Amino acid sequence: MALHVHVMARISEARVGLPCPAQPEDVVARFRGSDGRFVDATLDRLPVDDVLAGLPVREFRWYRGRRHYSGWYWAATTAGHVVYESRLELARIMLADRDPDVVAMAAQPVWLAGMDDGRVRRHVPDLLLAHRGGRLTFVDVKAASRLADQRVVAQFAWMKAMCARFEFGFEVWSGVDPVVLENVRFLAGYRAVGLIREELVGSVLAAAREPVPLGQVERVAAQGADRGWVRPVVLHALWRGLLDADLSRPLDVSTPVAAVGGMR
Repeated sequence: MALHVHVMARISEARVGLPCPAQPEDVVARFRGSDGRFVDATLDRLPVDDVLAGLPVREFRWYRGRRHYSGWYWAATTAGHVVYESRLELARIMLADRDPDVVAMAAQPVWLAGMDDGRVRRHVPDLLLAHRGGRLTFVDVKAASRLADQRVVAQFAWMKAMCARFEFGFEVWSGVDPVVLENVRFLAGYRAVGLIREELVGSVLAAAREPVPLGQVERVAAQGADRGWVRPVVLHALWRGLLDADLSRPLDVSTPVAAVGGMR
């Protein structure tokens, strides 16, 4: 079964073969709509809302012995699942999900094809992020050990130039402070609004008007409430950026936290 799925995924990718750009300055963009159908456009006329609501353009590759860790992450930002093909991609998706400036995201969003020094170059960026105010960013996730590979260098140079020409942002991401990532991964367990008592958020923020230890916020906010419900609210507030803390240090009850604003 695993071998069968792997072969079918390769066939599916082969069928996506992009047409060559009609003009040297064109960049072809093929995306997959929410109905599963592939749609061709050019990057300057890309229907971004359809891309963000669509399906990944590449299939999963499941087979015994594969080295990459793939799966689906439920994003609080979109209230939907986002595919990832490695733990490094999962880390970048989690950070985007916690970023209040990110309002939508899609993984494996488009096949791109364009001319690069006389040859046709094709590429699927790992993520497309939509930001408040309408800004858009393509993100490529790549291990730091591979950034010196000349094929990777050429690919990313093309992506950077193309994105600048069509007014997209472009980011190459290779990781973050492991302590920050571990804290964000922990807080992600409290990202879903439906799992916390939202009526307690006000009490939590009121208890942290000035920087105080996280444990003190819990004790103060728990007056008149079940403390078992308060801690998830505190951690949810840290996830949403309603409480601020230094996440470059391990998070515990002594960590100073402070309220920073209203609800996302």
